[in-house]
Amino acid sequence: PLSSMFPSVIPDCDPTISPRLYHLCMAPLSLAVLLGLSLLVKRRRLHRSCWSGVPGLLSPVNFLEEEGNRGLVAAVFGILLSSLCVLVLDKDPLPFITHSSHSTREYWKILALLYYPAFYYPLLACATVRHRLSYLLGCLLSWCHCVVHIWQKVDCPQSPKIYRYYSTLSYIPIIICLLLLSLWYPALLLRSFTEREDTLDKEVAGRSYYKRYLKALLAKRLQKGSSTKMEESLFSRLQGYLRSYIYTPEEGFRIPLKLVLSVTTALIAVYQQVALLLLVAVIPTMQIVRAGMTKDIVVLLVQFGLVPSESAAAPSHMEKELSTAKHYLWALEVCYICSLVLCCLLTCAMLLRTLVMHRNNLRALYQGAVLDVFYTAHILRPSRPAIACWMSFAAFQTAFTCLGLLIQQVIFFVCSVGFTFLFVIPLQSGTSSPLFRVVQNMWPFWLTLVVAVLLQHLAAHYQFLEQHPLRKELTNRRALYIVTYLLFPLNVLLGVLAGVWRMIISGLYNAVHFCQLDSSLLNRAVETFDPG
Repeated sequence: PLSSMFPSVIPDCDPTISPRLYHLCMAPLSLAVLLGLSLLVKRRRLHRSCWSGVPGLLSPVNFLEEEGNRGLVAAVFGILLSSLCVLVLDKDPLPFITHSSHSTREYWKILALLYYPAFYYPLLACATVRHRLSYLLGCLLSWCHCVVHIWQKVDCPQSPKIYRYYSTLSYIPIIICLLLLSLWYPALLLRSFTEREDTLDKEVAGRSYYKRYLKALLAKRLQKGSSTKMEESLFSRLQGYLRSYIYTPEEGFRIPLKLVLSVTTALIAVYQQVALLLLVAVIPTMQIVRAGMTKDIVVLLVQFGLVPSESAAAPSHMEKELSTAKHYLWALEVCYICSLVLCCLLTCAMLLRTLVMHRNNLRALYQGAVLDVFYTAHILRPSRPAIACWMSFAAFQTAFTCLGLLIQQVIFFVCSVGFTFLFVIPLQSGTSSPLFRVVQNMWPFWLTLVVAVLLQHLAAHYQFLEQHPLRKELTNRRALYIVTYLLFPLNVLLGVLAGVWRMIISGLYNAVHFCQLDSSLLNRAVETFDPG
């Protein structure tokens, strides 16, 4: 029955451990862990023999550290972003307050934006302290979070919000990140018993990383100096072009932690806030419309010319038109899914290219080639805009990626629908397409434009350009002026077509590269006006 396809018939499910109970229990526990770690750090680093002094606030993570638990940090940021994505569509943004009114819901959302970072703060702080007790507390916290989330989704796999399985699918990144933390903290705890920590390497963060990178860099330079220079082949050019879009790890080089976080959160946002939401909000609705299509609706579609019909028949004799209408809706579903998959693949490719471009820019800056990165010469030193941009880099990357994917989805869906209904379906059904009829009726016009383009290029090559051994010289200037004047009206029409093509190409290019923050979408002279 069709009623089973609607989300409204799915009853509300109350899990054994409600979100309110979960946060009421875990928030005080997280606060207690944070206070305990603050006392532990104070006693170990500030005053070993007495309790005097005020414990300092723990740092969640050292963003400037080259070595550390990058996977753990990325997992916690993934949990935080996924929780905020779920928060956007939730009726009760703050778990402690249920059945909030519309007038106060926005205030609770603002408060929730501050609550969730504090709620998951101890999951990062336990790794920053680097103590066995902190690793043990991290194990307990990650296990509690993971067990509760899995239990809630096992109790209530379906929900009436948007789509029956949307709630479960949206929590997959949170559960995966919590599973990673549940394995990472026990591994750190076991390693603390089996390995002795080097205090010198602790004081100088990333010392071993710098040693390895310097050795790898010197080894590559020695190999380059001893090798003979060979001509670059077509295969090597193609390989270099692919490497500019595909990030491959290189020995000794490690990308900054901020960039790792930005790519991780961007990929999670692509899955959860854009791709999943666009998929479950549109495809089930289109399936419901296709399953509920009746002959009475088909009669209206035939009268509006949306469905072809050989003769205006009664609704009882429209089986062929009904199947055609359902086929059209199925084609729309295929176009929507294909465009969404293409957008996700292009976005992931652009994020990988971001890693490549950041690595190239860092190398250029370390070599002193500032003009290869910036339009004007810059002095590489800390500044107020640089620090502000550094703080918001990962968040901007995530937001720009989501917006870029939305723009791409609109563009590619419109293009795929146009290609399907103007080319594929007419060729499949053997009917004439409106585009084919336009081309057929206006073929003299298109032929004239093609001849004008060919004439200008051939005349420029054979009549207006004289070849000399070392230079080229303009010749037949009188004929050049005459042809330029006579072809002016045709060139205006060609300019209109070229302008449309330029608009399409620039729109596609900017939409695809919208998520890249390593280069501007504007000209280098005005790139300061680009917020990205």
